[in-house]
Amino acid sequence: MRDELSVLSAFMTVAEERSFTRAAKRLNISTSGLSQAIRKLEEQIGVRLLTRTTRSVSPTDAGEQLLAHLRPALGDIRTTLTNLSGLQSKPVGRVRLLVPRLAAKFVVAPKLGRFARDYPDVELDITTDDSRLDLVAAGFDAGIQFGEFIAQDMVAVRVSPDLRPAIVGAPSYFASHARPASPRDLLQHRCIRFRHRGESVYKWELDKGDQSLEIAVNGSLILDELELVIQAAIDGAGLAWVAEDRVTAHLSAGTLVRVLEDWCPPFPGFFLYYPSRKQQPAALAAVIETFRL
Repeated sequence: MRDELSVLSAFMTVAEERSFTRAAKRLNISTSGLSQAIRKLEEQIGVRLLTRTTRSVSPTDAGEQLLAHLRPALGDIRTTLTNLSGLQSKPVGRVRLLVPRLAAKFVVAPKLGRFARDYPDVELDITTDDSRLDLVAAGFDAGIQFGEFIAQDMVAVRVSPDLRPAIVGAPSYFASHARPASPRDLLQHRCIRFRHRGESVYKWELDKGDQSLEIAVNGSLILDELELVIQAAIDGAGLAWVAEDRVTAHLSAGTLVRVLEDWCPPFPGFFLYYPSRKQQPAALAAVIETFRL
C-alpha cells in the first residue's frame, strides 16, 4: 500500500470480495494492513467508503460512486500496462531515429524497404539532421553518427565499414595546377569547401603515422551537399575532400584524380547509438538488428 493507486485498487478488491479477509488473501497482504490502508484513504478524502459489520463489508453510496469511476479507469491502466509490457516481446510501436544526411542516404536508405516489410507494426520516424543534437534531450530513441562523435556513455553498434577519405581533382584542374606534394601545399590550391548544415565550414583532416592535421583550406565555393561537391570537382572547380567510396567510379573512369593518398588512412564509419541496454523495447531491437553491419 505504498501509493494511492495501490490503495484505490485494494479498495476495489475489498468491495468486490465484500470481505477484508478474502481481499487480503487475494492481494497477498495482511488483513490488518489492508484495513488500515482503507481507513487512511477514508480519512484522507473525509468520507466513509465501506460499511463494516461483523458479518460483511459493503460499499457506501460514496463508495459506489468511487467504484463507478475506478473500474473503467483501472481497467484502462491495466490494459495500457499490458500493452507496454508487450513492447518488450513484440516489435510494435514507434522508434524515433536521428540520422545525418550522409548516413541517411548510404546506410539507412538501402535497408528501409526490408525493415518496413519485416516489421509492419513498427513506426520508424526518421529525422535527418547534420547537427549533433543531444539524443535524449531531443526525444530520440537512437541515432546514427560517426564513431568519434558518440559519447562514451552510449551503446554503439557498427552500421557501416570503415570509411576512407580521398582528396581529388579533375584532370582539367591539374592541367594548370601542380599536384600537391604535402598538406601545406593545399593552401595554395582552390578547394571546394563543405559545410554541414548548421555548422562551420569543415576543416580537412589529414593523418600520416603519428601526425594529425586540420587544414582550413581556401576556395570560393562553400557547399552543403556532397553531390554538388563531387560535380564541382569533376568540372575542374578545385580540389575536394570526399569519402573514397563516393568517387570510386570517377577515379576508375579517370574523371577524377587522387592526390595525397598517404595522408588519407581509413577511419571508423557510422554507428547506431542509444542510451541503454536495459529493458530495450523489441521495436528498437529490430531497428538495431536491421542496420547492424
